[in-house]
Parts: sequence; C-alpha cells; structure tokens
Amino acid sequence: MKHPVASFSSIALALACLVSARAADLTGKWKSEFDSQVGQQKYLFEFKGAGDKVTGKATGERQDTKSEVELKEIKVTKDEVSFVEMLKIQDQEIRVEYKGKFTSDDELKLTRKVGDFATYEIVAKRVK
Repeated sequence: MKHPVASFSSIALALACLVSARAADLTGKWKSEFDSQVGQQKYLFEFKGAGDKVTGKATGERQDTKSEVELKEIKVTKDEVSFVEMLKIQDQEIRVEYKGKFTSDDELKLTRKVGDFATYEIVAKRVK
C-alpha cells in the first residue's frame, strides 16, 4: 500500500505542472510605439481566440501612412509569443517576424525582424 502523503504530493505536483503549462493570455489589444529607419511607428495589435485558435490583426502608422493587416502564424506558449505581419511597401511584400516573451500579464517584449533589413527590440503594452 502506498503512503497517503506520497499520493497527495504526486497529485499536487501534477496540478502545479498543469497550471504552469497554461499558455499566457494574448487576447485583447496591445499598443507599441518605436523608432525605426523610416521614423516613428505606432502599432495596435489585436488578438482574438484562445489556445491554438488565435487570430489577429495589426493597425500601423508610419510617416503619413496607415495600414491594417491580418497577422499570420500566431503561436502562444507558456510565456512566449510569435507571429508574422506581411507588410506591403510600394507593391512589394516584406515579411516582418515578431518573437518575444510576456514580461507580465500586460507587457510583451518583442524582437521585430523586418525581412533582412533591420531588427528592433520593441515593447507592447496591453490596452485596458
């Protein structure tokens, strides 16, 4: 017969693993402003859904240009996120990859890789 304390601690450990494996919540709106080679940029990222079924869009402003694009390849794990924006500039599509971590429930630190041209470290904050 197993010792009841051992069984209880095994159950507690299993529950703790399940809770810590839960993906962070990306849903909602996230705002970011940063300097780039083309000047100041402002972004609003909006994510809907949960788990493997997350969709998103980005609304951006740079110089006198506004854009809205669907985000693709959205992945969320315990504390990491990645997604892709296909940016259209002068009839040319440029792949912009975002990858980063949740630093809190309300902040993301992201690396923004614009094709082979530039890489930026940006912060996005949840809009409440």
